[in-house]
Amino acid sequence: MKAVYFDEHGGPDVLKFGDLPDPVAGDGEIVADIHVASVNGADWKVRQGSYAPVAFFPYICGRDFSGVVTEVGAGADFEVGDEVFGVLPVGQEGTYCEKIATKASVLAKKPVGVSHMDIDAVSLVGLTAVISVEETLQLRPGEKILIQGGAGGVAGFAIQLAKHIGAHVVTTASARNHDYVRGLGADEIIDYNAVDFTQAVSECDAVFETVGGETGTRSFDVLKPGGRAAFIASGMQSPEPTRNDVKSLRPSVGRDRPYMERVAALLQEGVITVPELQVFDLKNAVEAQKISESRHLRGKLMLKIR
Repeated sequence: MKAVYFDEHGGPDVLKFGDLPDPVAGDGEIVADIHVASVNGADWKVRQGSYAPVAFFPYICGRDFSGVVTEVGAGADFEVGDEVFGVLPVGQEGTYCEKIATKASVLAKKPVGVSHMDIDAVSLVGLTAVISVEETLQLRPGEKILIQGGAGGVAGFAIQLAKHIGAHVVTTASARNHDYVRGLGADEIIDYNAVDFTQAVSECDAVFETVGGETGTRSFDVLKPGGRAAFIASGMQSPEPTRNDVKSLRPSVGRDRPYMERVAALLQEGVITVPELQVFDLKNAVEAQKISESRHLRGKLMLKIR
């Protein structure tokens, strides 16, 4: 199979496009032909070695996909020909390629009438947003939430989900992205390049923090007493609150079929829409990672494989 992989940690130029062996389904697994995969911030951080060094080479990045089942292992509850999508189990990566073997239990059937591109564009970001907003923050109707980095994939999904819940949504975004996040449903938009967000918003019930660094630690300043903040920026654990009357939370993003079905239902019901997409051929994954690494991304970066 064709794949994009690396044999050592480093910058974008360590990525190679070439042939690697086809996978084989084990017990409880399927093999799927990948049609679409997405590029996420975690991918280039793994490539850089920002996390723990990977255990083996060659290493293929990628955490989610949509495709068609071609082989079914013992105990797996799909059939050859089923269209499936999902996020790989924790500890497994490898979707920048033409085929994947993974647990059937983390995958769901692709909704009829929804393209591989659209469903994969919301799979990982939707999983993260649903767990963070619905389960971790337990956002309620009438509450005010600040969502940091509103033009990003996870934050963009979270804006729409929070509006569906009935919250008042404040978000941060550069001026060029104001129309975009307003279209997602944001009630108030703060230009982080021109305004200190801690001076522009206060008395929030919740903060969903996707940026990290100083932005994360200062997010406590906009919470009302009893407020809570959830942090997902990679490499940033839940910081200690700067006040003792607020909560710092770290979502535990598990991966299994019910979450994928929840994301698919939100899309089919029109609660959320597919984000703005930039699409690359598999062999051009290095260009997609460079854009992701720049941190100036609107919507989602996608790899079209078939």
